[in-house]
Amino acid sequence: MKNIKSSKLNHVTLSRRFGAMLYDFFLLIGMLIIASAIVVIPFKLTPDKPTFIFYQLYIFTITYIFYIWFWTHSGQTLGMQTWKFKITTTKGEPVNLSQATIRYFVAIISITVFGLGFFWSIVDKKNRTWHDIASRTKLIRI
Repeated sequence: MKNIKSSKLNHVTLSRRFGAMLYDFFLLIGMLIIASAIVVIPFKLTPDKPTFIFYQLYIFTITYIFYIWFWTHSGQTLGMQTWKFKITTTKGEPVNLSQATIRYFVAIISITVFGLGFFWSIVDKKNRTWHDIASRTKLIRI
């Protein structure tokens, strides 16, 4: 019975996940505006130019680095720090680069299919999302 109570205390709700995502979204948008200004203005990039794909890859790479760096260094993005939870492996260890990368790409899939990968946590007995399962990670409250 004690394990059930302690696991409930460590449970990260879907609303808490979305709250952290919203915080991170605003931080990331600010970073991406600055990063865009650095390349769009001097090179006069527009979507109709053939080089625009490189700009999109640049933005994608910055987003990837943002999440991977936080997850592998402290286990928390700034949004996760605010909402008081962190990411660990299922064994409670720090997340490595491989796990963080899998988590990042599966999270993209989780959200692009109408958020089904996130809403999966409602029916999963361990409250895991698709990217939690694929990367063998979990979120714990702190």
